[in-house]
Amino acid sequence: MRPRPPTYGHFRDVAAELDRSGAAIFRDTDGVESLVIRYPYSINYIHSYAEDSAFFLGLAEGKLRGSRCRRPKCRFVYATPRGHCMIDGAPTEWVDLPLEGRVHSWTTCRFGSEAFLKETPYNLAMIEFEGVGSLLLARVKDAVESDFYVGMPVRAVFDPNPKYLATDIWFVPQR
Repeated sequence: MRPRPPTYGHFRDVAAELDRSGAAIFRDTDGVESLVIRYPYSINYIHSYAEDSAFFLGLAEGKLRGSRCRRPKCRFVYATPRGHCMIDGAPTEWVDLPLEGRVHSWTTCRFGSEAFLKETPYNLAMIEFEGVGSLLLARVKDAVESDFYVGMPVRAVFDPNPKYLATDIWFVPQR
């Protein structure tokens, strides 16, 4: 019979134990114990970006693309592209967004998915752009939590080896 896995009160210790043995128990501050196991999982997923393709192709070209309402009386610009305007339902068109913006709000993520494990902890910010009516959620690199403030100027950086993912863009402070 296999022995009960060791119990830890800090998740970083659980993660280390998972690397060693594949199983651990996490005890939270209320004393609740949760068995945590390492279970490798892999899948090949075929995905089409369809009408959002221009956004991801733009990242690979060093461009940040948003969308703008085609209706002349509206012309609302979205940093996160939309096929149709959320205000009046009219179709949108692609527009290039500025590559410089400002931090509207931010958070430091201490846990992340597999894609971000090597960067954890990492910073996410809502970026605002001049002339754009909505915000873009993106990582901010080359900054620590104490560097951030509302209005902090940032500029876009693009992955030189694009993977056609949202992670192909991040922002860095303008110094």
